[in-house]
Amino acid sequence: MYGSRSQADLTELLETATYPISVATARQEFEDVRLVYADGTEPLAAALDRIEDERFDSPDEAQSSIYNSIPFEGVSEPGQSEGEG
Repeated sequence: MYGSRSQADLTELLETATYPISVATARQEFEDVRLVYADGTEPLAAALDRIEDERFDSPDEAQSSIYNSIPFEGVSEPGQSEGEG
Protein backbone atom coordinates (compact mmCIF):
# COMPACT_ATOMS: atom_id res chain seq x y z
CA MET A 1 0.00 0.00 0.00
CA TYR A 2 1.40 3.36 -1.01
CA GLY A 3 -1.05 5.66 0.75
CA SER A 4 -1.65 9.32 -0.04
CA ARG A 5 0.82 11.16 -2.22
CA SER A 6 1.20 14.82 -2.93
CA GLN A 7 2.03 15.80 -6.46
CA ALA A 8 5.66 16.29 -5.36
CA ASP A 9 5.82 12.60 -4.32
CA LEU A 10 4.36 11.42 -7.62
CA THR A 11 7.68 11.70 -9.46
CA GLU A 12 9.41 9.38 -7.00
CA LEU A 13 6.53 6.90 -7.08
CA LEU A 14 6.43 6.72 -10.88
CA GLU A 15 10.17 6.01 -10.99
CA THR A 16 9.53 2.72 -9.16
CA ALA A 17 7.67 1.25 -12.16
CA THR A 18 9.26 -0.64 -15.05
CA TYR A 19 8.83 1.07 -18.43
CA PRO A 20 7.22 0.86 -20.85
CA ILE A 21 4.11 0.28 -18.74
CA SER A 22 0.51 0.14 -19.88
CA VAL A 23 -1.97 2.50 -18.27
CA ALA A 24 -3.98 -0.57 -17.17
CA THR A 25 -0.91 -2.04 -15.44
CA ALA A 26 -0.12 1.30 -13.79
CA ARG A 27 -3.71 1.42 -12.54
CA GLN A 28 -3.26 -2.02 -10.93
CA GLU A 29 0.25 -1.38 -9.62
CA PHE A 30 -0.74 1.86 -7.91
CA GLU A 31 -4.32 0.97 -6.95
CA ASP A 32 -3.82 2.00 -3.32
CA VAL A 33 -2.35 5.41 -4.13
CA ARG A 34 -4.37 8.56 -3.48
CA LEU A 35 -3.29 11.91 -4.86
CA VAL A 36 -3.51 14.84 -2.47
CA TYR A 37 -4.87 18.03 -4.02
CA ALA A 38 -5.46 21.51 -2.67
CA ASP A 39 -9.18 20.71 -2.44
CA GLY A 40 -9.10 17.05 -1.35
CA THR A 41 -7.83 13.69 -2.54
CA GLU A 42 -8.46 11.35 -5.45
CA PRO A 43 -7.35 7.79 -6.25
CA LEU A 44 -4.51 7.76 -8.77
CA ALA A 45 -6.59 5.17 -10.66
CA ALA A 46 -9.28 7.82 -11.23
CA ALA A 47 -6.72 10.16 -12.79
CA LEU A 48 -5.42 7.29 -14.94
CA ASP A 49 -8.98 6.57 -16.10
CA ARG A 50 -9.06 10.02 -17.75
CA ILE A 51 -5.90 9.38 -19.79
CA GLU A 52 -6.31 8.39 -23.42
CA ASP A 53 -2.78 6.97 -23.79
CA GLU A 54 -2.49 3.19 -23.77
CA ARG A 55 1.00 3.11 -22.28
CA PHE A 56 3.78 5.23 -20.85
CA ASP A 57 7.34 4.92 -22.13
CA SER A 58 8.97 6.78 -19.23
CA PRO A 59 8.25 8.21 -15.78
CA ASP A 60 8.28 11.72 -17.30
CA GLU A 61 5.62 10.76 -19.84
CA ALA A 62 3.47 9.17 -17.12
CA GLN A 63 3.80 12.21 -14.87
CA SER A 64 2.96 14.63 -17.67
CA SER A 65 -0.14 12.66 -18.65
CA ILE A 66 -1.30 12.42 -15.03
CA TYR A 67 -0.74 16.14 -14.42
CA ASN A 68 -2.73 16.93 -17.55
CA SER A 69 -5.64 14.86 -16.19
CA ILE A 70 -5.77 16.62 -12.81
CA PRO A 71 -8.81 18.88 -12.37
CA PHE A 72 -7.93 22.58 -12.39
CA GLU A 73 -9.15 22.98 -8.80
CA GLY A 74 -6.57 20.48 -7.55
CA VAL A 75 -3.47 21.96 -9.13
CA SER A 76 -1.89 23.81 -6.19
CA GLU A 77 -0.41 22.06 -3.18
CA PRO A 78 -2.51 21.74 0.00
CA GLY A 79 -2.27 24.83 2.21
CA GLN A 80 -1.18 27.16 -0.58
CA SER A 81 -3.11 30.31 -1.27
CA GLU A 82 -3.35 32.26 -4.46
CA GLY A 83 -2.15 35.40 -2.71
CA GLU A 84 -3.78 38.63 -1.83
CA GLY A 85 -5.36 41.15 -4.09
